[in-house]
Amino acid sequence: MQLVKQKNKTVAGAIAAAALSLLGNSAKADGEFWDFSRDWKFNSGILYYGEQDRVSALEGVFSATHEKDLDDKFNFKIVIDSLTGASPSGAVVQPGVQTFTRPSGKGQYTVNAEEIPLDDTFRDTRVQVNSQWTSPIWDESIVSYGVHLSKEYDYLSTAVNGNIAWNFNQKNTTFSLGLSLAKDSFDPEGGVPIPFSSMVIDMGQFANPTEFETAFDLTRGTTSEDKETLDILMGITQIINRKTVMQFNYSYSDVSGYLNDPFKVVSRVDQDGIALEHLYESRPDKRVKQSFYWQAKHYLTGSVADISYRYMTDDWEIDSHTIDYKHYLTLDNNQYLEPQIRWYQQSAAEFYQPYLLEQSIIPENISADTRLGEFSALTIGLKYGWRTDSGNDMAIRLSYYEQSMKDSLSSHPGVLNDLQIYPDLKAFFIQYTYDF
Repeated sequence: MQLVKQKNKTVAGAIAAAALSLLGNSAKADGEFWDFSRDWKFNSGILYYGEQDRVSALEGVFSATHEKDLDDKFNFKIVIDSLTGASPSGAVVQPGVQTFTRPSGKGQYTVNAEEIPLDDTFRDTRVQVNSQWTSPIWDESIVSYGVHLSKEYDYLSTAVNGNIAWNFNQKNTTFSLGLSLAKDSFDPEGGVPIPFSSMVIDMGQFANPTEFETAFDLTRGTTSEDKETLDILMGITQIINRKTVMQFNYSYSDVSGYLNDPFKVVSRVDQDGIALEHLYESRPDKRVKQSFYWQAKHYLTGSVADISYRYMTDDWEIDSHTIDYKHYLTLDNNQYLEPQIRWYQQSAAEFYQPYLLEQSIIPENISADTRLGEFSALTIGLKYGWRTDSGNDMAIRLSYYEQSMKDSLSSHPGVLNDLQIYPDLKAFFIQYTYDF
């Protein structure tokens, strides 16, 4: 919600819009539901995201909202993603060329000396569909419910959600409560790896392909795995005065089931830092996350200051902090600029290790996935928007992202001291939106 755009609306309208922003897109159908000639709003966009020498993604979004009034909506949204490129496997960098077996077991690939192991055959397409209904029920209360479906080549996610919001304190305060239940199914090509089983690599020790396939199959357990997620969100939105609105959120997430990444491994190295084998990772089968979120928007003459802070903690011992600041600046001729700066920092999971020493006892859980390591990240962006002669809205956003890993170890064995084992990540993205 932009306070510049809301200044002519009632306080009740502003607080309801802020409350609904906590609950996500919302909607409801009524007797005139399929009358496309009135009360419909459409949002569309396309996003390109590119990492340096790694993954790139192209995403298209289309959303349609039927809205007779602020509390009566139906929303339908479809998202299509296409991802290509290379993704880190978790294997440690080495002074010589390395060979790896593809996750499917069909074929191998090599990584040059002193380079982070990346599998450059990463390809995927995701189609996501959401629908949401929202309607008033009692005085000053709004209920919202919806469904979610997301399908990738080897991944299926389904979810249902319900939310309720209460307005009180002369509609200056809104309390919201939401619940979501999701079930995800993994069906990776080649099967689900057995944790701590060693990657089978054909370096000439197998007499024929059948022997290799037999050895590969022994590292596989089931063909598919599932996980379930329960999310609870509680929020309060408070109008402070005519120029300032604040939000406070608390969210609780309980995830159980298969939480491994079937494509990630951990290298086992000797005292000289030379990789002896690559073991498939093992994560706990349960994760509980809690987060606390605060946001404030303040209207200034011709601009809106928007700042937020989020703290997340979980039982994997990951703690994260996110500070995000945006400033909406109005220009002449229905144009605006919105610069943004976002800082993120997280600690490492208790079972994160960049590699496993040969003499070490194999722990119950271990992962070398850098997403679970300690790192900080900075995003800098700029959005430019304008209104067309026909009254529609367009915008272009450019952003740059840089992530830096922190080495929590004072030293490494042998050759690893002379190698860059923690990869930095640089990415940029460009987004175009059109609302009509």
